Amino acid sequence: MVRFEEVGVLPEPGDNVAIASRRLEAGIEVQLDGTTVTLPHTVLEGHRFVVAPTSTGDALTSWNTAFARASRDLVPGDYVCTPTSLAAVTARGVEGLPEVPSATNEPLDPYELDESALNFGAQVTSVEQPGTFLGYPREQGPAGTRNHVVLMATSSRSSGFVTELARRFDGAAAGDGVVPVAHTEGGEDEVPNNLHFLLATLAGFTLNPNVGAVLIVDTEGDVVSGEAIKNFMAENGYPSIKVPHAYFTRKAGFEHDLTIAGALIEPWLPVVDAQQRQEVPLADLKIALQCGGSDAFSGISANPLAGQVSAELIRHGGTAVLAETDELIGAEPYVLNNVRDLATARRFLEIIKSFKERVGWHGHTAEGNPSGGNVYRGLYNIVLKSIGAARKLPREVRLDHVIEYGEPLPGSGYIFMDSPGNDLESVAGQIGSGCNLIFFTTGNGSITNFPFVPTLKFVTTSARYERLHAEMDVDAGKYLTGTPMADLTAETFDLTVRVASGEKSAGERAGHSQVSIWRNWKQVGPVEGISISTDGRMSRKLTDLPAEDRDAPLDGLPLHGLISDSRTPTELLRVDDRLVPEAVGLILPTSLCSGQIALRIAAQAELEKWAGDAVTRMVALPHTEGCGSSGGASEETFARTMLGYLLHPNTRMALLLEHGCEKTHNDYFRSRLVEAGADPSRFGWASIQADGGLDAVGEKVKDWFSSFQLAAPVDERGNLGALTVGLEARGPFSDATAEALALIGREIVGSGGSVVLSSRGALLAHDGFRTAAFGSAEPVGPTVAHGQRFVAPGWHVMRMPGTDWMETATGFGATGVQQILAHVAGGTLSAQRFVPVVEFSNDPETVATYGDDLDAVATGDAAEQARIGLDTIAAVASRRLVPKAVASGNVGFQITRGLLGTSM
Repeated sequence: MVRFEEVGVLPEPGDNVAIASRRLEAGIEVQLDGTTVTLPHTVLEGHRFVVAPTSTGDALTSWNTAFARASRDLVPGDYVCTPTSLAAVTARGVEGLPEVPSATNEPLDPYELDESALNFGAQVTSVEQPGTFLGYPREQGPAGTRNHVVLMATSSRSSGFVTELARRFDGAAAGDGVVPVAHTEGGEDEVPNNLHFLLATLAGFTLNPNVGAVLIVDTEGDVVSGEAIKNFMAENGYPSIKVPHAYFTRKAGFEHDLTIAGALIEPWLPVVDAQQRQEVPLADLKIALQCGGSDAFSGISANPLAGQVSAELIRHGGTAVLAETDELIGAEPYVLNNVRDLATARRFLEIIKSFKERVGWHGHTAEGNPSGGNVYRGLYNIVLKSIGAARKLPREVRLDHVIEYGEPLPGSGYIFMDSPGNDLESVAGQIGSGCNLIFFTTGNGSITNFPFVPTLKFVTTSARYERLHAEMDVDAGKYLTGTPMADLTAETFDLTVRVASGEKSAGERAGHSQVSIWRNWKQVGPVEGISISTDGRMSRKLTDLPAEDRDAPLDGLPLHGLISDSRTPTELLRVDDRLVPEAVGLILPTSLCSGQIALRIAAQAELEKWAGDAVTRMVALPHTEGCGSSGGASEETFARTMLGYLLHPNTRMALLLEHGCEKTHNDYFRSRLVEAGADPSRFGWASIQADGGLDAVGEKVKDWFSSFQLAAPVDERGNLGALTVGLEARGPFSDATAEALALIGREIVGSGGSVVLSSRGALLAHDGFRTAAFGSAEPVGPTVAHGQRFVAPGWHVMRMPGTDWMETATGFGATGVQQILAHVAGGTLSAQRFVPVVEFSNDPETVATYGDDLDAVATGDAAEQARIGLDTIAAVASRRLVPKAVASGNVGFQITRGLLGTSM
């Protein structure tokens, strides 16, 4: 028998549901209000149980807000579980659970504002003597908490460039260091729908107080260019950039441009390094409030603590910025409990309405926000998640302003910024608005960090803090074990000032970071059969939608194309039961938050040869998906793409690395592999959170790869018929080149191999290519969905929802493509991390300007160009030639969200 205080937490007096503070097995007896209650079912830590009799249909409450309705009469001790939460726990193999749910989710009815009930209170009282911290004064605004040289890509086309450029300045004396801002946006041929958000965020990055100097890098032809950012700033009244800065456009070879850009940066380094911290007012602190990997205790310990520290900062004249719009849906009454004026309240609700509409265009509601990790850790639905998230706004603190994503901060106080629940995308907007420090609250132990703004991570429970102490900064769980909130607030406020003054945060000590800006969305308005109706239901099932909209799988059978009898010899590798050009050791992050860690681990595994001679190289594939993005069609495309790499013919050993709190965790992919007919025991499995943090998970990955005694691959002679090749053309190309590419495809297919084309690519749009490849200029349709593995070799067309090059290359790889041959004109392409990208050109101007980046120059008639292309493919497949883009470090990887994907 245990006392309730030992095993349960009541969010607020008057609630009829409590939170289990540890796992409670079925049959345990709990002393509750003088009576003994026996729990009939297992209740996991963070899940809820009834503490007061509740009749069928009555509200179940936390923080005196209804989050669910009783499905039957409930008595104290009954486990509260909704269909979603019960399914999530059952999927994890938990025993002792009820057979049927006991509750249903509270409907997300539109919130009706009662203007007469609004409280237009005063902001929290100011302190008599405002405090200070040691920061870097800036001519254009508040002081910085850090002093970085920032290399900023305007679009994804330059992300590989700024990453490599920053790497070459590792360890340079330059204030707090040279860091890249590499992201996935703006890389398509057309104007992106998120253009305003993208320009606002990038403009804000250049003016962020933590930036001591900035190089703005674009590529010729970018829609989102340095000039576009400059014009946006002028048109919207932004101040001029006062720190050392320059705009740089890539116009020549990769190495050439690295040298020129590096020469621009060199003079800035001593200037930035010479700057000294000075005493500046705490009013210059602008805190970005974020949460990720939330659990049931986020609203009890970490979020209230972050809110109280923010309130104290506001008393000193500082600013706190709340974000994640969809994670406040259902908590509108709480947020508007204390607001500056009626206009601010109305603006907040307009933002909520706009977000719901945008998500509805893609066939989703905010109910899709909670991740699998959220639900497993006790956040059954968006209402519970939202109320807990809103606790970062203390009841006594007034909401002062409401702004758009990346909009400059309008003043001090407490501000709400529109953004998705996707942590990294939301953080980027806050940094673009001017925040110079991040409070990140987490239940599971999210390890995310930003390149030039330090992150303080508050973890909700002491047990999780102990497990991940090297990655966390604040143990908010001490509140659950008796430490007064006032004491924790004072302690954390002191830490905040110290970190603002230069003390490194846990994330900075770990040395990793990521940037993801609010991603582009395809749908721009209501679409029949896709959009959510006003009652929150879809007008028809997803399976009823057009196949292209939902990116449904196709039959995977090849097209009837032309072939040839010619053969090009190639030196391949015999690996197990197949001939392949290479044997890859793959570390595949299951979501965006484990991506950068996977990269670091793969680099170490490559250097130290963890897999011995069993693999030819180690690869990690960081991306932006798996958490903070919508489900449905987009999730299906994502999962299919991931499976394509796990089951790729070049993959010899593969380990999945989960963050631990994402939608698509390790268990998710175990079930997906079983559905695909694969044996999950063939793969390695590791978890950053569950395995104890970065060092511990790195050792686990090392042990897994090192445990095998696989023989080294054996050289064996073959031909191009053993390969699957993607063919692509970017920029203008001649009729002869079109025919040459067709001839290349004809030999590969005629030899028994496969060729994959993009449905949106220039090759299929060319009459001459179609005639030379298929014997007719008639249009051809896709044979496989994006990233779908085909069932028989031959000519294939992959459905492509957009024109982004890296998303195209990533889709190619998931189909089984082992090499991409691309004809380029007017510029070159980034390589893909997994699939070698071979670039050649027949265009004289391109050869003259970008010759150093080309793997081959195609000269002569169609037959001669084809022979050059085939010989180059063979050289790369035989490992005699490393593609230039790969060798230079100009690499990337990005998964598409398709037509229906959106950030949540």
